[in-house]
Amino acid sequence: MELLAAIDLRGGAAVRLLKGDYGKQSDYGDPRRMADELVEGGTDWLHLIDLDAAKDGGRANRALILELAQSCGVPVETGGGVRSLDDVQELLDGGVARVILGTSALERPDVLEAACQRHPGSVAVGLDYRRRGDGVAEVAVRGWLEGAGQTLLEAVASVTRHEVAALIVTSIDRDGTLEGPDIEGLAEVLDATGVPIVASAGVSSVDDLRELCLVASPREGRRLQGVVVGKAIAEGRVSVREAVAACR
Repeated sequence: MELLAAIDLRGGAAVRLLKGDYGKQSDYGDPRRMADELVEGGTDWLHLIDLDAAKDGGRANRALILELAQSCGVPVETGGGVRSLDDVQELLDGGVARVILGTSALERPDVLEAACQRHPGSVAVGLDYRRRGDGVAEVAVRGWLEGAGQTLLEAVASVTRHEVAALIVTSIDRDGTLEGPDIEGLAEVLDATGVPIVASAGVSSVDDLRELCLVASPREGRRLQGVVVGKAIAEGRVSVREAVAACR
């Protein structure tokens, strides 16, 4: 399992939100310094999310993302506000290894299809979900501010009709909480598709990472390709080196 160390960007700074709430933010300073530390620690990937662009579709942190992609020395995947083929092209041309489509993947399947055809192996889909009162996982869009009207498994079926490189699956209810990942939800997604799955949200410890290494599809026995870790590293609960070792 690969480690994707996360940096969320807002106003040019490294931050973390609690459950996607823009009013509940933790600040971690200079993203360049953070990127250097994560790479030095041995992370396999950097996972960069433009929170400003996710909310309004703008380009607030685009130049910074491209700077990091060109200089950091490890593969970078990025998402947030990627709405068009031009966005995908610019990011890949600028050194990004994998682009994550979120809102556009669900609302503009033509964009997703064209992006996958033009850039095979370089386009992932981010599926971010909340549990409703009935326990069903519903996907959210536009920086997690709106429901998409689709369940998580419906969205998986929809987007995997195209040749996506991976699904980045995020439990919004767990994001930034350090309460542990949604093991049940991840197992359901693994069982629903053969596309590589990257888990995101809730990791707080080495034990969480070891547990994720054991998550498997009930029918096929498939396991997770990777895991995104942000707050646990930023707050010193687990070092990058410890996280990499646990993922191995």
